Amino acid sequence: MSDPIGFQCADHGTCMSTLLAQAEAHCTALGLRLTPVRRRTLEILLAEHRALGAYDVLARLSSEGLGSQPPVAYRALDFLVKAGFAHKIEALNAYTACVHPGEDHTPTFLICRACQTVAEADTGLSKGRLGDAARAAGFVIERTVVEATGLCPDCVHEGA
Repeated sequence: MSDPIGFQCADHGTCMSTLLAQAEAHCTALGLRLTPVRRRTLEILLAEHRALGAYDVLARLSSEGLGSQPPVAYRALDFLVKAGFAHKIEALNAYTACVHPGEDHTPTFLICRACQTVAEADTGLSKGRLGDAARAAGFVIERTVVEATGLCPDCVHEGA
């Protein structure tokens, strides 16, 4: 499992610009269209290290004149998830930017119950107990959703 990305970021501006550039390059390579609404939605998700609900995203888009109807946000979020630039956090019914855009990976989400910060770690399906159990059963895993709830380092230090 790789180190989680999300709880700590040494240079948030560089992190955001790098991930946005990777998403743009991936869109160009695959012939996908990163429209202004899709791009701004990704920027909104990248600006946070926590998951945002569709209506949180819509409020920001609306305040910037990019649409005020729910389908605007849901279509942009759907595109970002399908393109591999965002993930839906099932436990929160919310979305977070992917820290490995365009890469084939198996994310695990570490969700702070106190501040709602979300960190993403890459876990390989072929390793660990789940992979072992699947192989023993002759089962081929196609998709997993792993979401762990606990406390982030800042909240642990604050005694949350």
